[in-house]
Amino acid sequence: MRLLTLAELEEPAFLAAWERLALRAAEPNPFFEPWYLLPSLHQWGANEGVRVKAWFHEGRLAGLMPVTRASRYYGHRLTHAEVWLHANAFCGVPLVAEGLEERFWQDLLTHFDRRARRALFLHLPQMPAEGPVFAALARVLARSGRMHYLAAQENRAMLTGETSAAAYLESAMSAKKRKELRRQHNRLAEEGALAFERLEGAEDIAAWTAEFLALEAAGWKGAAGSALASSPDTAALFEAALAGAAAAGRLERLALRLDGRPIAMLANFITAPGAYSYKTAFDEAYARFSPGMLLQLENLALLEREGILWADSCAVEGHPMIERLWRDARRMASINIAIGGLTRRTAFRLLKAYETRPRSQA
Repeated sequence: MRLLTLAELEEPAFLAAWERLALRAAEPNPFFEPWYLLPSLHQWGANEGVRVKAWFHEGRLAGLMPVTRASRYYGHRLTHAEVWLHANAFCGVPLVAEGLEERFWQDLLTHFDRRARRALFLHLPQMPAEGPVFAALARVLARSGRMHYLAAQENRAMLTGETSAAAYLESAMSAKKRKELRRQHNRLAEEGALAFERLEGAEDIAAWTAEFLALEAAGWKGAAGSALASSPDTAALFEAALAGAAAAGRLERLALRLDGRPIAMLANFITAPGAYSYKTAFDEAYARFSPGMLLQLENLALLEREGILWADSCAVEGHPMIERLWRDARRMASINIAIGGLTRRTAFRLLKAYETRPRSQA
């Protein structure tokens, strides 16, 4: 297990090994691939003390995840180690070579036992609970008897099924609602020349990205200061990530255009066997026509894409739009794990008892 600096991560030989690992990982995570994690680290890594743990098996890179030491835990002053995610990274599963998942967790936990420093425990956020990497972790914890507990979980909309887009829509939405969406589409087409586009690759990527940032900033997110363009850091991340994803063959861009102007846009990360619906935006002046939902109907084509078995919405649980259409759920678990010696594990036992205590329903 090695801790790598940003400069070491960007060395050509390591980058090539990292890209190979992403292609043979047991579970895809675009947010830990080079084209996304590197611009994230450039924006926030130094200020947040992020280092990347790289695990080598028989001399070959076989595991990777960014980590940091945090002094606050949900408002409490508790120093701990955690997998690093920022507000625009939606999955915390490490990249691990398929077939080596258990060995990775064994070595990682041993590493933290020996080098816990001031950390009381290890926090693993946003882990896909039904995935093979989490399952391997559960087996390792069960065999060792190491203390751990579920700190939080959420269910977010997921798209899955061996069916066509049309068949999925018919089963997911009532005939009345489908008829209403057709009516909205027809009324929208009366406003001007309506066209749908689906793009891959890097063609006009800078212009497309600028259109997306402007579209999102013109809506409620811009007014609330939470749009990507509201901060130079998040705007720069979005620009670099989309350009990098396109160059890596990981990007799909969808747009609904009226007289050439985008009124709904969406960016997917394609990471077989899954996909991540990363960001979407729509023109609120046309809200009565539901352009965002109309674009999501086109996005159902993910079901028919070769090599893609599921798609993660990256949306918060209870999202009012996407959960009307994407009817499956992906359970994301955040887990705390004891590390270090007897003193730390005694303190961890107290933390576990506190966080898992029965709560009043009143």
